[in-house]
Amino acid sequence: MAEVVKPLSLAELSSMVGEAAATRQPLEVRGTGTKQGLGRPMQTGATLDLSGFAGIDIYEPEELVLEAGAGTPIGAIEIAVAAKNQQLAFEPPNLSRLLGGSQAGTLGGVISCNLSGPRRIKAGAARDFVLGVVGVSGRGESVKAGARVVKNVTGYDLPKLLTGSYGTLAALTTITLKVLPRPETEATLVIRGLNDGEAVRAMSVAMQSSCEVSGAAHVPDMTFLRIEGIAESVVYRRDRLARLLGEFGRSESLDAEDSQEQWRSIRDVEPLDGSERVVWRLSVAPSEAPEVTARIAAEIDARWFYDWAGGLIWLDVPSTKDGGEAIVRGAIVKGHATLVRAPDAVRRGVDVFQPQLPPLAALSARVKSSFDPAGILNPGRMYRGV
Repeated sequence: MAEVVKPLSLAELSSMVGEAAATRQPLEVRGTGTKQGLGRPMQTGATLDLSGFAGIDIYEPEELVLEAGAGTPIGAIEIAVAAKNQQLAFEPPNLSRLLGGSQAGTLGGVISCNLSGPRRIKAGAARDFVLGVVGVSGRGESVKAGARVVKNVTGYDLPKLLTGSYGTLAALTTITLKVLPRPETEATLVIRGLNDGEAVRAMSVAMQSSCEVSGAAHVPDMTFLRIEGIAESVVYRRDRLARLLGEFGRSESLDAEDSQEQWRSIRDVEPLDGSERVVWRLSVAPSEAPEVTARIAAEIDARWFYDWAGGLIWLDVPSTKDGGEAIVRGAIVKGHATLVRAPDAVRRGVDVFQPQLPPLAALSARVKSSFDPAGILNPGRMYRGV
């Protein structure tokens, strides 16, 4: 069993990583381990446990800024900001059920994987809310980038680079986020009976309207459109959107409580149950989504639903030797597919992330070498040899 080391200070972390770099000892960087199933399996000699960097260090509700340790449970942060009637607007998903975990994980895990929920189409991705980071690179050197201000654009935007790097560039200890006011209420329109093509067209009409839709998803036989804000405005925009979408059929409305529960289910990928199936996450142009899923369904037993107005497809297929990779990626003309859940043997044998074109692969290798020349931080988690 690999050794587990748990630093409790930035200096201690720098020392541990520096020693590992000197001996070229590969390290698995993790918080509580809830995202271990994301990415390729790794062969490492030691685990760098960052769960000790926990706690909210600074929270200034009037400035919409929060700074917390990377090991802080994401649920604790959501409770803290909700108490001040604020929220993490990128709506971080809880993938514990999908990945077989027991809890939602840490702030560092969410940011390292750039996980964003249904509101991304309106508010932006997780990386758009990261104001600053502190951590240690693979050289054992302290990294500090960004600041507790929204407008801080001097030099390279390292917080955005490190967000979504899956711990391959630096071990994060502290993350500063922008938070936003929580909507007073919400409502969701539901249109039943649309096929995929009709649903994508309806979601497109809704997103192009002035109704400020903050969620647009389609699961089999039901299309959901969310509106948030001040109560009077929500009612007005909901009714206006219902009239606008009249050509697609009669709609019904979910109240705030039912709406929240429905979007929590979509956010956490609950429409895809069954742990024995392989799960893919596809990013395509919304207008092309029905054609992509139709091509996949013609080749393999597949189930799916759409989020982000069709731009995000969550899809599962039976577990095979390649997890359906050839069929899934072969169906995409423009876009990319990420393998989210599969047995280790499948994740080890296929490209979990979309294969990169040679120029981009060379750039990724240079970035990795700049931050981690010995290649010790989560080696191979995103791409072989990186």
